[in-house]
Amino acid sequence: MSALKPKHQRLVLVVVALIALIAAGLLAAYALRSQASYFYLPEQMRDDPPAIGQAVRLGGMVEAGSLATDADGFTLRFMVTGSDGARVPVRFAGIAPDLFVEGSGVVAEGRLGADGTFVADNLLAKHDENYVPRELEGMSQLQAAEMAEDTTVGLE
Repeated sequence: MSALKPKHQRLVLVVVALIALIAAGLLAAYALRSQASYFYLPEQMRDDPPAIGQAVRLGGMVEAGSLATDADGFTLRFMVTGSDGARVPVRFAGIAPDLFVEGSGVVAEGRLGADGTFVADNLLAKHDENYVPRELEGMSQLQAAEMAEDTTVGLE
């Protein structure tokens, strides 16, 4: 019996390539599934919490008056609140971002502990639309514009 005709060879090649692409896509989806970090609001964390130890993100506002530093000077404890008053206790050991303050928005990346405390590995602080760099605080718009102009002289 003779070899396959060129037309059939191309068909076999296309089918094999399609199978390889589908297999690669399924393998990538399976690998990413375990790495996905779902986003939860405090009310979602209260109503339908993730599995203990599952990597998730928790977003909300840092409750005013809830920020406390442990005796080690390194561990922060605070409450993240949602729009309906839901509260989630959070523990973070590390250096907090400069914009992290009470009453500001925060996204905490971490895991829910067995005691119901969210153990954050990373904090992302969000600022409002009125953000002003420290160097420009207390300056009028005219003074800030003059300072910006002074810093750009010589760059042209």
